[in-house]
Amino acid sequence: MIRVMLPAHLRILARVGSEVTLEVEGQVTQRSVLDALEASYPMLKGTIRDHISQQRRPFLRFFACAEDLSHESPDAKLPDAVASGKEPFLIIGAIAGG
Repeated sequence: MIRVMLPAHLRILARVGSEVTLEVEGQVTQRSVLDALEASYPMLKGTIRDHISQQRRPFLRFFACAEDLSHESPDAKLPDAVASGKEPFLIIGAIAGG
């Protein structure tokens, strides 16, 4: 099982706690985790990735094992600690302003 931590605005939309667990088939990548997340919580479709391009939304960041994975390939394998469920995949809402 893959653990995913969501920011507050997505937790409210999906009506879940701060962490959800997902079953991911095949290799554990950003794409496979987000595909499983959107399949389990269809109301999140389009909120994390653009509907057409599938690119990460500008004010969201992806972290795992204390590393920013936001600019990594969506098909790059996630760390083993995430794939084993030991560490969560974090989706974090970025803060902007001045």
